[in-house]
This record gives sequence, structure tokens and C-alpha cells, in this order.
Amino acid sequence: MTPEAVIEADRKLPVIRVTREFAATPAQLFRAHTDPSVFARWVGPDRMTTRIDHWDARSGGSWRYASVAAEGEFRFHGCFHDVRPDRIVQTFTYEGSPDAVALETLWFEDLGPGRARLRIQSLVDSFEERDAWLRSGMEIGVNEGYAKLERMAVDGLV
Repeated sequence: MTPEAVIEADRKLPVIRVTREFAATPAQLFRAHTDPSVFARWVGPDRMTTRIDHWDARSGGSWRYASVAAEGEFRFHGCFHDVRPDRIVQTFTYEGSPDAVALETLWFEDLGPGRARLRIQSLVDSFEERDAWLRSGMEIGVNEGYAKLERMAVDGLV
């Protein structure tokens, strides 16, 4: 059984926290978030494919990709502020809502042989923006994407 991510809204801050454990190493999770060819194969809902438009995964770099489905394309972009093996700090913007920029921190934690925990914290400008993200159905893309990522890690594709 594939574990689902725990998605929590902070009651005092406009923050979303996501936590999930993987049958993967921290190095595999880091690569999955920094290598564009790997990222494109797992991110998002199963019904969508991902096209990388730009990807420079280094401190000071930037990224842009499109999630493509029958109903159209959904584009996202951001900047990598700090990229290191145990942590990534980046911005995240859905281009359909350009004023809703999130500051995200991802942590890759070693849980022992072949296991790791991914923790993500996304800070947005307002509780309204945060709640709109939570109502958007984001948990489907998060859970389906992370299930694909775990299968790729177990199969040695990351």
C-alpha cells in the first residue's frame, strides 16, 4: 500500500506543510527534485504529462514547466534560492494566479537503510491564497506524483 502524504494547514500562519516517507534515499529524493528529466516523469497527477521549458537547479537558478492535459496546459515557474543535498529553498508560482507566489522549503531526511522523509513547507501571502490551494485538489497531484516517484526509486530509475 502506497502511503499518502500528510498535508496540513498551519492555524496561525498562511502555510501548508506536506510530509511523506519514501522507500528511497535522501539522494534519490534530491535528484528527483533537481534533475529535470527525472522530475518531468513523476510530478503531478497521472492524467497529465510534464514539459520542462527551463531548468537550472542551482542556488540562484530558475525553472519553468507546463503540466499538459486534454483540457490544456498549466504553467508553473520559480527560482531556486538555495540548493543543497539536504534542502532546497525555492519560489513556486502557478502562472494562472501570478500574484500567489509561495516560498517553499524542502527537506530530505535520512531514516535509515533505503528510507527517507520529505518535508515541504509552503508559505503564501494570505490565508485566502493558502485555502484556495487546499481547495484546488492539490492532494491528488501530490499523492499520485509521489507514488510515481516512489516506484521509480524502488525500480532504480532515480
